[in-house]
Amino acid sequence: MSLTVAIIGAGFGGLCMAIQLEKAGIRSYTIFEKGADVGGTWRDNTYPGAGCDIPSHLYSFSFEKYSSWTRRYPGQPEILDYLETCADKYGLRPRIRLNTEVTAASFDESLGRWRVRTTAGEELFDVVVSAVGQLNRPRMPDIAGTSDFEGVSFHSARWDHSQDLTGKRVAVIGNGSSAAQFIPRVAEVAGQVDVFQRTPNWVIPKMDAAFGDTLTTAFRRMPSLHRGYREWLYRYTEGALYPALAGGWSTGLLRKIALGHLHDQVPDPELRARLTPDYPIGCKRIVIDSAFYPALTRPNVNVVTDRITRIAPGGVETATGLHKADVIVYATGFHASDFLAPMEITGREGRRLDEEWKDGAEAYLGIAVPRFPNLFMVYGPNTNLGHSSIVFMIECQVGYIMGCLPYIAGRGSMEVRPEAMDTWRRSLDRAMGKMIWQAGCTSWYKNVAGRVTNNWPAATTVYRRITKEPRPGAFRFAR
Repeated sequence: MSLTVAIIGAGFGGLCMAIQLEKAGIRSYTIFEKGADVGGTWRDNTYPGAGCDIPSHLYSFSFEKYSSWTRRYPGQPEILDYLETCADKYGLRPRIRLNTEVTAASFDESLGRWRVRTTAGEELFDVVVSAVGQLNRPRMPDIAGTSDFEGVSFHSARWDHSQDLTGKRVAVIGNGSSAAQFIPRVAEVAGQVDVFQRTPNWVIPKMDAAFGDTLTTAFRRMPSLHRGYREWLYRYTEGALYPALAGGWSTGLLRKIALGHLHDQVPDPELRARLTPDYPIGCKRIVIDSAFYPALTRPNVNVVTDRITRIAPGGVETATGLHKADVIVYATGFHASDFLAPMEITGREGRRLDEEWKDGAEAYLGIAVPRFPNLFMVYGPNTNLGHSSIVFMIECQVGYIMGCLPYIAGRGSMEVRPEAMDTWRRSLDRAMGKMIWQAGCTSWYKNVAGRVTNNWPAATTVYRRITKEPRPGAFRFAR
């Protein structure tokens, strides 16, 4: 095949796509990366304590199983090192354009090709694969006065390491997974930490530990042991964690574990009450951490539940007064439901993707969209997981896209049919209706209209089965 492929993003998704192209002998591809190196979210998120809440041996490619993780749960430096190693091992770097952001892409119907515009110019490609992820654009809160603050402020995903927080008064706005990881580290050095909590999160313990030299060596020298351990982790997430999100047998057990964890680590009943959620467990992303609660009980840490009225020059103001701060850290998440933004994507007949998605992003299998031929997505709408490794989903999507390429080479541009999209939408809605995410809570899983646009509402085994190979009848071809 002589297809030219543009890959947008050099995180897990983009690297996986490039590696499979290399394995297939297709080297006419280019990876466009707006950052200074590979790694995606694991390059950007360098806050103290940054790490993954998926077991390390499950958080790697199946074709490049990494047996030398040092801990049960990997830290950011190890994950980034793994991705850099993959880029080097498979010889991807010559085809990566760093510091080059894709600003727009439009399908030229006369040529049957994509015009991809970047900060360096415009190029033509047969196929475009977006692998920008869901957690790459930090979201700042809509609070009055953010520009009035006279101290230092930054988002947790853009941590300012030039700032020494020793003895400082630090205000943390947000209390999700990232905040739970860095607050314990900040609290150890800061003079005062005020944590502004809008809604408490369900928290379960993170059974983290170092593997030790003996076990690490065994994993490395005995591939069967490593395969067995990885398979056990996968089966555990599917058999025990997924049912909790679908209202199954483990829902009550998970809730009991979370409440027990809270009771054991927070002795003060008043603080415990403020940290107890009033919505079903799993409706928002569950925080997995064992250091978060103890940090909140420190004498220099204060959990503030009053509504923030504005950011003042000297700190954060609530209905009860001013909380003075030298530094404000915004742990307020990402524009997770704004898929592919701010790129301008234009398909057939001048259709704009942002207009097509004005009521919420959606894609057939989370991969393709009607009227946008030869445009594919990795980690697209409704493919995020609340219980297992996203790397699994990425590999399914990349395998599916690889299966589409021979059709494109032989039958011209390939576009999912609207009727296939309609059928997919109905089946997705039926499955979503059974999930706990639909309960009454706000989360980054939902868009502003309250529709769940991010998560996959079934077991990963189901997704693997339906993405095993393309179904030609779901597509229309140029010839």
